[in-house]
Amino acid sequence: MDLPTELPAVALVDLDAVAHNVGVVRSRVAPAAVMAVVKADAYGHGLVPVARAALAGGASWLGVAHVHEALALRDAGIDADVLAWILTPGTDLLPAVEAGVDLSVAATWSLEAVVAAARAGGRRARVHLEVDTGMSRGGSSPSEWPALLDAVAKHVDAGDVEVRGTWAHFASADVPADPSVPAQLEAFEAALATAHEHGVDPGLRHHANSAAAFFVPQARYDLVRAGLAVYGLSPAPDLASGAELGLVPAMTLAARLAHVRRVPAGAGVSYGLTYTVPADTTLGLVPLGYGDGVPRHASWDGERSGEVLVAGARRRIAGRVCMDQVVVDLGDEAALPGDPAVVFGPGGDGEATADDWAQAAGTISWEVVTRIGARVPRRHTGTAGVPQPPEVPA
Repeated sequence: MDLPTELPAVALVDLDAVAHNVGVVRSRVAPAAVMAVVKADAYGHGLVPVARAALAGGASWLGVAHVHEALALRDAGIDADVLAWILTPGTDLLPAVEAGVDLSVAATWSLEAVVAAARAGGRRARVHLEVDTGMSRGGSSPSEWPALLDAVAKHVDAGDVEVRGTWAHFASADVPADPSVPAQLEAFEAALATAHEHGVDPGLRHHANSAAAFFVPQARYDLVRAGLAVYGLSPAPDLASGAELGLVPAMTLAARLAHVRRVPAGAGVSYGLTYTVPADTTLGLVPLGYGDGVPRHASWDGERSGEVLVAGARRRIAGRVCMDQVVVDLGDEAALPGDPAVVFGPGGDGEATADDWAQAAGTISWEVVTRIGARVPRRHTGTAGVPQPPEVPA
Protein backbone atom coordinates (compact mmCIF):
# COMPACT_ATOMS: atom_id res chain seq x y z
CA MET A 1 0.00 0.00 0.00
CA ASP A 2 1.26 3.45 -0.95
CA LEU A 3 1.09 5.52 2.23
CA PRO A 4 2.30 9.09 2.70
CA THR A 5 5.76 8.83 4.26
CA GLU A 6 5.31 12.02 6.26
CA LEU A 7 2.29 10.76 8.20
CA PRO A 8 2.19 8.18 11.01
CA ALA A 9 -1.38 7.26 10.06
CA VAL A 10 -3.96 8.24 7.47
CA ALA A 11 -7.55 7.58 6.44
CA LEU A 12 -7.65 7.15 2.68
CA VAL A 13 -11.08 7.97 1.21
CA ASP A 14 -11.92 6.84 -2.32
CA LEU A 15 -14.26 9.43 -3.82
CA ASP A 16 -14.86 7.29 -6.88
CA ALA A 17 -16.20 4.58 -4.55
CA VAL A 18 -18.59 7.14 -3.04
CA ALA A 19 -19.90 8.10 -6.48
CA HIS A 20 -20.19 4.43 -7.42
CA ASN A 21 -22.17 3.61 -4.28
CA VAL A 22 -24.61 6.46 -4.89
CA GLY A 23 -25.09 5.12 -8.39
CA VAL A 24 -25.85 1.66 -7.02
CA VAL A 25 -28.49 3.05 -4.68
CA ARG A 26 -29.93 5.25 -7.39
CA SER A 27 -30.31 2.32 -9.81
CA ARG A 28 -31.97 0.24 -7.09
CA VAL A 29 -34.57 2.82 -6.03
CA ALA A 30 -35.42 4.59 -9.29
CA PRO A 31 -37.61 6.47 -9.99
CA ALA A 32 -37.16 7.71 -6.42
CA ALA A 33 -34.40 10.28 -6.00
CA VAL A 34 -31.44 9.89 -3.63
CA MET A 35 -30.45 12.09 -0.70
CA ALA A 36 -26.85 11.39 0.31
CA VAL A 37 -26.54 11.75 4.06
CA VAL A 38 -23.27 13.55 4.83
CA LYS A 39 -23.80 14.41 8.49
CA ALA A 40 -20.99 13.92 11.04
CA ASP A 41 -18.31 14.95 8.55
CA ALA A 42 -19.76 12.49 6.05
CA TYR A 43 -19.55 9.62 8.54
CA GLY A 44 -15.94 10.59 9.14
CA HIS A 45 -15.02 10.58 5.45
CA GLY A 46 -14.85 14.36 4.89
CA LEU A 47 -17.93 16.54 4.44
CA VAL A 48 -17.22 18.64 1.37
CA PRO A 49 -15.27 16.17 -0.80
CA VAL A 50 -17.80 13.41 -0.15
CA ALA A 51 -20.75 15.72 -0.81
CA ARG A 52 -19.30 16.64 -4.18
CA ALA A 53 -18.58 13.01 -5.03
CA ALA A 54 -22.12 11.98 -4.02
CA LEU A 55 -23.62 14.64 -6.27
CA ALA A 56 -21.34 13.49 -9.09
CA GLY A 57 -22.68 9.98 -8.52
CA GLY A 58 -26.26 11.09 -9.01
CA ALA A 59 -27.53 12.24 -5.64
CA SER A 60 -29.93 15.14 -6.00
CA TRP A 61 -30.12 15.99 -2.29
CA LEU A 62 -27.71 16.18 0.63
CA GLY A 63 -28.77 15.52 4.21
CA VAL A 64 -27.16 16.72 7.44
CA ALA A 65 -28.13 16.76 11.08
CA HIS A 66 -27.28 20.33 12.01
CA VAL A 67 -27.59 23.76 10.46
CA HIS A 68 -23.87 24.50 10.74
CA GLU A 69 -23.14 21.42 8.60
CA ALA A 70 -25.48 22.70 5.90
CA LEU A 71 -23.87 26.13 6.01
CA ALA A 72 -20.42 24.56 5.63
CA LEU A 73 -21.65 23.02 2.38
CA ARG A 74 -22.92 26.38 1.20
CA ASP A 75 -19.65 28.05 2.19
CA ALA A 76 -17.85 25.51 -0.01
CA GLY A 77 -19.94 26.59 -2.98
CA ILE A 78 -22.28 23.59 -3.02
CA ASP A 79 -25.71 24.82 -4.11
CA ALA A 80 -27.57 21.49 -4.24
CA ASP A 81 -30.71 20.93 -2.17
CA VAL A 82 -29.70 20.40 1.46
CA LEU A 83 -31.89 19.33 4.38
CA ALA A 84 -30.88 19.92 8.01
CA TRP A 85 -33.09 18.01 10.42
CA ILE A 86 -32.12 18.73 14.02
CA LEU A 87 -33.11 22.18 15.25
CA THR A 88 -32.59 23.30 18.83
CA PRO A 89 -34.05 26.34 20.55
CA GLY A 90 -31.85 29.39 20.17
CA THR A 91 -30.18 28.34 16.93
CA ASP A 92 -29.85 31.26 14.53
CA LEU A 93 -31.83 30.03 11.54
CA LEU A 94 -31.61 33.21 9.47
CA PRO A 95 -28.35 32.25 7.71
CA ALA A 96 -29.85 28.89 6.75
CA VAL A 97 -33.02 30.48 5.39
CA GLU A 98 -30.99 33.03 3.44
CA ALA A 99 -28.77 30.25 2.07
CA GLY A 100 -31.75 28.25 0.83
CA VAL A 101 -31.24 25.39 3.26
CA ASP A 102 -34.30 23.21 3.85
CA LEU A 103 -35.15 22.85 7.55
CA SER A 104 -37.01 20.07 9.28
CA VAL A 105 -39.95 21.00 11.48
CA ALA A 106 -41.35 18.59 14.06
CA ALA A 107 -43.17 20.86 16.50
CA THR A 108 -44.95 24.19 16.59
CA TRP A 109 -42.03 25.84 18.41
CA SER A 110 -39.59 24.92 15.64
CA LEU A 111 -42.09 26.04 13.02
CA GLU A 112 -42.39 29.42 14.69
CA ALA A 113 -38.60 29.72 14.90
CA VAL A 114 -38.33 29.04 11.17
CA VAL A 115 -41.12 31.52 10.42
CA ALA A 116 -39.38 34.20 12.47
CA ALA A 117 -36.19 33.67 10.47
CA ALA A 118 -38.14 33.78 7.22
CA ARG A 119 -39.76 37.07 8.15
CA ALA A 120 -36.43 38.52 9.27
CA GLY A 121 -34.87 37.57 5.97
CA GLY A 122 -37.80 38.64 3.87
CA ARG A 123 -38.05 35.32 2.09
CA ARG A 124 -40.04 32.13 2.29
CA ALA A 125 -38.43 29.31 4.30
CA ARG A 126 -38.32 25.80 2.90
CA VAL A 127 -39.38 23.11 5.36
CA HIS A 128 -39.84 19.37 5.64
CA LEU A 129 -42.34 18.09 8.17
CA GLU A 130 -41.11 15.21 10.33
CA VAL A 131 -43.68 12.84 11.73
CA ASP A 132 -43.02 10.12 14.29
CA THR A 133 -44.30 6.85 12.85
CA GLY A 134 -43.25 4.72 15.80
CA MET A 135 -39.57 5.25 16.59
CA SER A 136 -40.32 7.68 19.45
CA ARG A 137 -37.27 9.75 18.66
CA GLY A 138 -37.73 12.85 16.51
CA GLY A 139 -40.86 13.91 14.73
CA SER A 140 -44.33 15.09 15.58
CA SER A 141 -46.37 12.57 17.54
CA PRO A 142 -49.73 11.48 16.09
CA SER A 143 -51.54 13.46 18.78
CA GLU A 144 -49.65 16.67 17.93
CA TRP A 145 -49.63 16.21 14.15
CA PRO A 146 -53.02 17.80 13.34
CA ALA A 147 -52.23 20.97 15.30
CA LEU A 148 -48.84 21.26 13.62
CA LEU A 149 -50.47 20.86 10.22
CA ASP A 150 -52.97 23.62 10.99
CA ALA A 151 -50.14 25.95 11.95
CA VAL A 152 -48.21 24.99 8.82
CA ALA A 153 -51.23 25.63 6.60
CA LYS A 154 -51.61 29.10 8.12
CA HIS A 155 -47.99 29.99 7.43
CA VAL A 156 -48.09 28.54 3.93
CA ASP A 157 -51.07 30.79 3.15
CA ALA A 158 -49.20 33.75 4.64
CA GLY A 159 -46.21 33.09 2.41
CA ASP A 160 -43.85 32.37 5.31
CA VAL A 161 -43.01 28.77 4.46
CA GLU A 162 -43.05 26.30 1.61
CA VAL A 163 -43.49 22.62 2.44
CA ARG A 164 -40.96 20.72 0.38
CA GLY A 165 -41.28 17.32 2.00
CA THR A 166 -42.74 15.11 4.70
CA TRP A 167 -40.60 12.44 6.28
CA ALA A 168 -40.07 9.86 9.00
CA HIS A 169 -37.44 7.34 10.03
CA PHE A 170 -37.46 3.57 10.49
CA ALA A 171 -36.47 1.87 13.71
CA SER A 172 -35.78 -1.60 12.26
CA ALA A 173 -35.55 -1.48 8.47
CA ASP A 174 -32.44 -3.69 8.69
CA VAL A 175 -34.88 -6.41 9.80
CA PRO A 176 -37.57 -5.98 7.14
CA ALA A 177 -39.67 -8.83 8.55
CA ASP A 178 -39.98 -7.01 11.87
CA PRO A 179 -43.63 -6.06 12.46
CA SER A 180 -42.60 -2.48 13.20
CA VAL A 181 -41.76 -1.94 9.51
CA PRO A 182 -45.29 -2.30 8.08
CA ALA A 183 -46.67 -0.60 11.18
CA GLN A 184 -44.51 2.45 10.54
CA LEU A 185 -45.47 2.52 6.88
CA GLU A 186 -49.14 2.40 7.84
CA ALA A 187 -48.59 5.27 10.29
CA PHE A 188 -46.81 7.27 7.60
CA GLU A 189 -49.66 6.77 5.14
CA ALA A 190 -52.09 7.91 7.81
CA ALA A 191 -50.00 11.00 8.48
CA LEU A 192 -49.90 11.85 4.77
CA ALA A 193 -53.67 11.48 4.54
CA THR A 194 -54.10 13.76 7.55
CA ALA A 195 -51.86 16.34 5.89
CA HIS A 196 -54.13 16.43 2.86
CA GLU A 197 -57.19 16.67 5.10
CA HIS A 198 -55.69 19.76 6.73
CA GLY A 199 -54.89 21.39 3.41
CA VAL A 200 -51.14 20.73 3.44
CA ASP A 201 -49.41 19.29 0.39
CA PRO A 202 -46.80 16.92 1.88
CA GLY A 203 -44.34 17.50 -0.95
CA LEU A 204 -41.62 14.89 -1.35
CA ARG A 205 -42.36 11.83 0.74
CA HIS A 206 -39.31 10.15 2.28
CA HIS A 207 -39.13 7.44 4.91
CA ALA A 208 -36.41 5.06 3.70
CA ASN A 209 -32.87 4.94 5.04
CA SER A 210 -30.20 2.77 3.40
CA ALA A 211 -31.64 -0.48 4.72
CA ALA A 212 -35.15 0.35 3.56
CA ALA A 213 -33.86 1.55 0.21
CA PHE A 214 -32.53 -1.95 -0.46
CA PHE A 215 -34.90 -4.19 1.46
CA VAL A 216 -38.25 -2.38 1.83
CA PRO A 217 -39.18 -1.31 -1.70
CA GLN A 218 -42.62 -0.05 -0.71
CA ALA A 219 -40.90 2.57 1.48
CA ARG A 220 -39.00 4.29 -1.33
CA TYR A 221 -41.70 6.86 -2.13
CA ASP A 222 -40.25 9.97 -3.83
CA LEU A 223 -36.86 10.14 -2.12
CA VAL A 224 -34.60 7.85 -0.11
CA ARG A 225 -32.02 9.00 2.43
CA ALA A 226 -28.90 6.90 1.85
CA GLY A 227 -26.38 7.06 4.65
CA LEU A 228 -24.18 4.04 5.31
CA ALA A 229 -24.58 2.68 1.78
CA VAL A 230 -22.95 5.84 0.39
CA TYR A 231 -19.78 4.80 2.20
CA GLY A 232 -19.87 1.26 0.80
CA LEU A 233 -20.99 -0.63 3.88
CA SER A 234 -24.01 -2.88 4.19
CA PRO A 235 -26.89 -1.41 6.21
CA ALA A 236 -28.06 -4.95 6.95
CA PRO A 237 -25.01 -7.23 7.07
CA ASP A 238 -27.12 -10.15 8.33
CA LEU A 239 -29.05 -10.02 5.06
CA ALA A 240 -26.36 -9.16 2.52
CA SER A 241 -22.77 -7.98 2.55
CA GLY A 242 -21.77 -4.72 0.98
CA ALA A 243 -20.15 -6.61 -1.88
CA GLU A 244 -23.36 -8.57 -2.49
CA LEU A 245 -25.19 -5.26 -2.75
CA GLY A 246 -22.61 -3.97 -5.22
CA LEU A 247 -21.11 -1.47 -2.78
CA VAL A 248 -17.44 -0.55 -2.41
CA PRO A 249 -16.11 0.59 1.00
CA ALA A 250 -14.68 4.08 0.63
CA MET A 251 -12.38 4.34 3.68
CA THR A 252 -9.09 2.61 4.39
CA LEU A 253 -7.46 3.27 7.76
CA ALA A 254 -3.74 2.62 7.72
CA ALA A 255 -0.51 3.51 9.50
CA ARG A 256 3.19 2.74 9.51
CA LEU A 257 4.75 0.61 12.21
CA ALA A 258 6.41 2.90 14.73
CA HIS A 259 8.42 0.24 16.53
CA VAL A 260 9.27 -3.45 16.10
CA ARG A 261 10.79 -5.64 18.81
CA ARG A 262 11.41 -9.26 19.68
CA VAL A 263 10.11 -10.54 23.05
CA PRO A 264 10.49 -13.91 24.79
CA ALA A 265 7.75 -16.41 25.57
CA GLY A 266 5.71 -15.37 28.58
CA ALA A 267 6.09 -11.61 28.08
CA GLY A 268 2.98 -9.63 28.96
CA VAL A 269 1.79 -6.92 26.62
CA SER A 270 0.10 -3.54 27.10
CA TYR A 271 -1.93 -2.22 30.04
CA GLY A 272 -2.92 -4.83 32.57
CA LEU A 273 -0.72 -7.40 30.84
CA THR A 274 -3.91 -9.09 29.63
CA TYR A 275 -2.05 -10.71 26.74
CA THR A 276 0.88 -13.06 27.27
CA VAL A 277 2.84 -14.20 24.25
CA PRO A 278 2.78 -18.01 24.05
CA ALA A 279 6.21 -18.24 22.40
CA ASP A 280 9.08 -16.03 21.33
CA THR A 281 7.52 -13.51 18.98
CA THR A 282 7.86 -10.18 17.24
CA LEU A 283 5.63 -7.29 18.28
CA GLY A 284 4.79 -4.32 16.09
CA LEU A 285 3.59 -0.96 17.37
CA VAL A 286 0.82 0.68 15.33
CA PRO A 287 0.48 4.44 16.06
CA LEU A 288 -3.30 4.50 16.29
CA GLY A 289 -5.44 4.14 19.40
CA TYR A 290 -8.75 5.00 20.96
CA GLY A 291 -7.74 8.67 20.82
CA ASP A 292 -7.99 8.25 17.06
CA GLY A 293 -11.21 6.27 17.19
CA VAL A 294 -9.89 2.70 17.29
CA PRO A 295 -12.42 0.92 19.55
CA ARG A 296 -10.97 -0.06 22.91
CA HIS A 297 -13.58 -2.81 23.00
CA ALA A 298 -11.62 -4.48 20.19
CA SER A 299 -8.79 -5.24 22.64
CA TRP A 300 -7.76 -8.88 23.14
CA ASP A 301 -10.39 -10.56 25.33
CA GLY A 302 -8.79 -13.99 25.61
CA GLU A 303 -10.40 -15.28 22.45
CA ARG A 304 -10.41 -12.58 19.82
CA SER A 305 -9.54 -8.99 19.06
CA GLY A 306 -9.41 -6.55 16.20
CA GLU A 307 -6.95 -7.52 13.50
CA VAL A 308 -4.45 -5.42 11.54
CA LEU A 309 -2.96 -6.40 8.17
CA VAL A 310 0.84 -6.42 8.37
CA ALA A 311 3.20 -8.17 5.94
CA GLY A 312 0.36 -9.74 4.00
CA ALA A 313 -1.53 -11.33 6.90
CA ARG A 314 -3.95 -10.27 9.62
CA ARG A 315 -2.31 -9.88 13.01
CA ARG A 316 -4.31 -9.83 16.22
CA ILE A 317 -4.04 -7.00 18.69
CA ALA A 318 -1.89 -8.08 21.60
CA GLY A 319 -3.47 -6.79 24.78
CA ARG A 320 -5.42 -3.57 25.20
CA VAL A 321 -5.92 -0.75 22.75
CA CYS A 322 -4.18 2.33 24.19
CA MET A 323 -4.98 5.99 23.56
CA ASP A 324 -2.36 6.46 20.85
CA GLN A 325 -1.21 2.99 19.89
CA VAL A 326 -1.90 -0.70 19.65
CA VAL A 327 0.51 -3.62 19.67
CA VAL A 328 0.12 -6.46 17.17
CA ASP A 329 1.61 -9.92 17.41
CA LEU A 330 3.64 -10.61 14.27
CA GLY A 331 4.86 -14.07 15.23
CA ASP A 332 8.10 -14.82 13.39
CA GLU A 333 7.34 -12.45 10.56
CA ALA A 334 10.18 -10.10 9.69
CA ALA A 335 9.01 -6.51 9.86
CA LEU A 336 10.62 -3.10 10.07
CA PRO A 337 9.58 0.28 11.43
CA GLY A 338 7.81 2.10 8.64
CA ASP A 339 6.13 -0.99 7.21
CA PRO A 340 2.44 -0.46 6.41
CA ALA A 341 -0.27 -1.64 8.81
CA VAL A 342 -3.84 -1.59 7.51
CA VAL A 343 -6.47 -1.47 10.24
CA PHE A 344 -9.48 -1.77 7.93
CA GLY A 345 -10.40 -1.23 4.32
CA PRO A 346 -12.43 -2.75 1.48
CA GLY A 347 -11.03 -6.21 2.24
CA GLY A 348 -9.75 -6.98 -1.24
CA ASP A 349 -6.14 -7.40 -0.10
CA GLY A 350 -7.00 -9.50 2.90
CA GLU A 351 -7.35 -6.65 5.37
CA ALA A 352 -10.13 -6.55 7.93
CA THR A 353 -13.21 -4.54 7.04
CA ALA A 354 -15.17 -2.07 9.13
CA ASP A 355 -17.72 -4.86 9.63
CA ASP A 356 -14.97 -7.12 10.99
CA TRP A 357 -13.96 -4.45 13.47
CA ALA A 358 -17.58 -3.88 14.43
CA GLN A 359 -17.92 -7.55 15.29
CA ALA A 360 -14.67 -7.52 17.28
CA ALA A 361 -15.80 -4.45 19.24
CA GLY A 362 -19.44 -5.44 19.68
CA THR A 363 -20.69 -2.41 17.77
CA ILE A 364 -21.80 -1.41 14.27
CA SER A 365 -19.83 -0.33 11.21
CA TRP A 366 -21.51 3.10 11.33
CA GLU A 367 -19.62 3.77 14.56
CA VAL A 368 -16.33 2.27 13.38
CA VAL A 369 -15.90 4.69 10.47
CA THR A 370 -17.59 7.73 12.03
CA ARG A 371 -15.50 7.67 15.20
CA ILE A 372 -12.15 7.99 13.38
CA GLY A 373 -10.95 11.26 14.85
CA ALA A 374 -9.67 14.50 13.40
CA ARG A 375 -6.11 13.66 14.49
CA VAL A 376 -6.04 11.18 11.61
CA PRO A 377 -5.57 13.13 8.37
CA ARG A 378 -7.91 12.35 5.50
CA ARG A 379 -6.46 11.89 2.06
CA HIS A 380 -9.02 11.80 -0.73
CA THR A 381 -8.33 9.80 -3.86
CA GLY A 382 -10.25 9.52 -7.11
CA THR A 383 -11.72 12.25 -9.25
CA ALA A 384 -15.47 12.07 -8.58
CA GLY A 385 -16.69 15.55 -7.77
CA VAL A 386 -13.20 17.03 -7.60
CA PRO A 387 -13.17 20.46 -9.27
CA GLN A 388 -10.98 20.26 -12.32
CA PRO A 389 -8.77 23.13 -13.49
CA PRO A 390 -10.04 24.89 -16.59
CA GLU A 391 -8.62 23.73 -19.88
CA VAL A 392 -5.90 25.93 -21.23
CA PRO A 393 -6.20 26.57 -24.96
CA ALA A 394 -3.32 25.12 -26.93
